[in-house]
Amino acid sequence: MKLSREENDLLCRVEGDAPMGGIMRRHWLPVCLADEVAEKDGAPVRSRLLGEDLVVFRDSNGKLGVLSEYCLHRRASLVFGRNEECGLRCLYHGWKFDVDGNVVDMPSEAPGAAQRLGKKTTSYPAREGGGFVWAWMGPRDQMREFEPPAWAPVPGIKYAVVKMHAACNWAQVLEGSIDSAHSSSLHSSNMPAGEVEGSTATGDAWVRPSTDKAPKMQFEPTSYGFRYAALRKPIKSPETNQYVRTTLFLAPFTVLIPPNDQYKLSQMLVPIDDVNTMFYWVAWHPDPKKGIAQDAWRKFCAAEVGVDLDTSFRKKRNFENNYRQDRDLMKRGDFTGISGIPTQDMAMWESMGPITDRSQDNPGASDLAVAQFRRMMVAAAKTFRDGGPAIGEQKEMPYASLSSFEGVVSKSTDWRTLGVEQPVTAK
Repeated sequence: MKLSREENDLLCRVEGDAPMGGIMRRHWLPVCLADEVAEKDGAPVRSRLLGEDLVVFRDSNGKLGVLSEYCLHRRASLVFGRNEECGLRCLYHGWKFDVDGNVVDMPSEAPGAAQRLGKKTTSYPAREGGGFVWAWMGPRDQMREFEPPAWAPVPGIKYAVVKMHAACNWAQVLEGSIDSAHSSSLHSSNMPAGEVEGSTATGDAWVRPSTDKAPKMQFEPTSYGFRYAALRKPIKSPETNQYVRTTLFLAPFTVLIPPNDQYKLSQMLVPIDDVNTMFYWVAWHPDPKKGIAQDAWRKFCAAEVGVDLDTSFRKKRNFENNYRQDRDLMKRGDFTGISGIPTQDMAMWESMGPITDRSQDNPGASDLAVAQFRRMMVAAAKTFRDGGPAIGEQKEMPYASLSSFEGVVSKSTDWRTLGVEQPVTAK
């Protein structure tokens, strides 16, 4: 599905009063990792969502605050502030703000100045869950109850998170996440074919039971977005069996991608602004004997802070240095010469430019999910722009009962019956 320039802007733009940004604001948004603000009175963390610069902190009582980064006084950054005695104090003149944005102290002014000011700085409600701090940036009177994400419906589930900055628009990142066909080419060195029963995770690869690079796509709309299946010929018994990989799009920015035998997988593609995205990749499993440790997950993804990423989660392998692509390694058989599945993806996404021109695309049959995403989200933006509800706003997302699927099954099996799970209960 090609888009006009107007439609492309509706899909991609999130800053200011852009309709897509308005849709995002009707959902809880991940603002940072919980580990980044784990310490009471610890260092504040800079974040940015939908074009707004934010500061996140945990106060002396453990309460989370998400405020405008800039001091209400003269707009110095609160990221450098002192986090102490239940508030964040600006270094410039000492103005202090609590987690709700109230000015609780103004030492540079006469006594009682804070009460006379009668103003609060911008603040957003915050919740913690599934390894993240989440913020509600929409109207307070429309704020929905926070629901735990798919990977943490109950406490105690083991999960690991990769966080990486992507220097391009959120929609082209999300289109990559729902594009099952590209994995057979772009990630073929990390997902080699083998005589296995299903995707099998080793220390450095996910072995899959198919050499088929041209999957057949089937689509199903749902209350939360859509799900689709990529159907491939398996190596074993292709006459009677099919290799099925299902992917779920949970509007507006979450994807449940096909799992392997050790962990389930989800991605969140969160707009920093019009031309930057924060990419989160979560691996988890409700069975305590499965899953992957945080350090091992980041190493597998070539996304270790201090090794592959800087402390702001920006890639050391990036567009400016051609992602340190190793052409000699390619000659020896590696398909891309680029380390790490996420960086391979980002090389493709970022090479399209900050916002790709979708009017120049030439989609094929394997782009069914991408076309459906564009159609659904452009329509959602138009509906919201014209005064209608945001997509997903009127329905509770049944995160805990949703699951993607991966495996070899009989051709007579309806893929729509696969991966349907009941909510996880505490063990």
